[in-house]
Amino acid sequence: MAPHDFWQEFDPPDTFAGDGEFAAFYVAALEDGRQLRLPIRVLADGNHALASLIVNQASFAVLDTLAESLAEKIRPRGIDVVAGLPTLGLTLAAAVAQKLGHNRYVPLGTSRKFWYRNELSVALSSITTPTQQKRLYIDPRMLPLLSGRRVALIDDVISSGASIVAALDLLTACGIEPVVIGAAMLQSERWRESLTAAGPQWTARTVGVFATPLLERNAAGRWQAPAA
Repeated sequence: MAPHDFWQEFDPPDTFAGDGEFAAFYVAALEDGRQLRLPIRVLADGNHALASLIVNQASFAVLDTLAESLAEKIRPRGIDVVAGLPTLGLTLAAAVAQKLGHNRYVPLGTSRKFWYRNELSVALSSITTPTQQKRLYIDPRMLPLLSGRRVALIDDVISSGASIVAALDLLTACGIEPVVIGAAMLQSERWRESLTAAGPQWTARTVGVFATPLLERNAAGRWQAPAA
C-alpha cells in the first residue's frame, strides 16, 4: 500500500489473516469482523513496532465507523458531554459527540490563549511528539459545561497513557472525574500501568473500538505479537 492509502477503507471479514506474521501492514479487526490495515511503525530499538492510526488522515467512512462504534460502547454510561484530547483526539471526540446526539463537545488544547489561566493547565507529553515541551489547557469558559456532568474523555489512540493521565490530572484539578475514557485504538498494553498508577478505577473505565499489540521482529524479519 502507498502511505496515503492507509486508513481509507475497511476490508470484509477474513480478507487477510488476522493473526500470525505481518510484513507491510498490521490487520486490526472490528467486532463485526471488518478489517483495517494499519502501517507498522518501527520503534527505536529496531526489534519492536506498533500499529499506527492517525484518525484525522482517515477517510470520512472510516472515521464515521470508528465514531459510531465508540459512541455505542460508551452510550450506556449516560454521557452528558464529551471532552476531546488534542490534537488527533479532537477529530474523533467531535464525531463521537455527534453520534451521541450532542450539539457540541469540549476540546482541550495545547495552544495557550491569552484568557487561559496557568493553574488550569498541566505538562503534556506524547509518544508521537516526544521532544516537544507542551502544556494541556482547558478553556475556563468551558468549565460550566463539564462541572457536575457525566463526562467522556476521548482520544484517538491510547498508547503509553501519558496524554490521558495528563488530561485526568487537569480535570481532577477542576473537580471533574470522567465516567469513561474512550479511544478508537488501544495500542499495546503499556497504558494500563500508567492509568493504574493514576487511580485503580481508570483501567476499568477505558474502552476502545479495537486493540493492537506491541509487535516483535521474528527471525524471518517479519512482525508478530509476543507469545502469550
